Amino acid sequence: MSLVQRLRGWAKALKRQVMVLWFSCRHPETPWLPKLVALFVVAYALSPIDLIPDFIPLLGYLDDVILLPLGIALVIHLLPAHVLEDCRQQAAQWEHSRAKRPVNRIAAAIIILIWLTLLGALWVWLSRQLQ
Repeated sequence: MSLVQRLRGWAKALKRQVMVLWFSCRHPETPWLPKLVALFVVAYALSPIDLIPDFIPLLGYLDDVILLPLGIALVIHLLPAHVLEDCRQQAAQWEHSRAKRPVNRIAAAIIILIWLTLLGALWVWLSRQLQ
């Protein structure tokens, strides 16, 4: 199997796991801690804007390669087994239906606010340094 095929398979599995977390957020038997962590992971994964933009060399893919899988693994570890199985089945049904992937615009807005705050802080710091 070529590297490109393995990367495509990994990306597909990651997409499926995000949808498992999406369904776990809606599952009535999901405890509050995994639900809270899943909300953050899903909101970030479904945001159309990354916290670290992909065009930044090396760091741009850090969230996609390390942070997102770690968040997913944490939620999966915290979920009760029967909830995880239910959500996996729902994600498989979603995948077979080829339904459109949800987008989280609220998370995108929060990421934009974080970037604007960082830029504002940098502006203040630089203006103090130049005086």
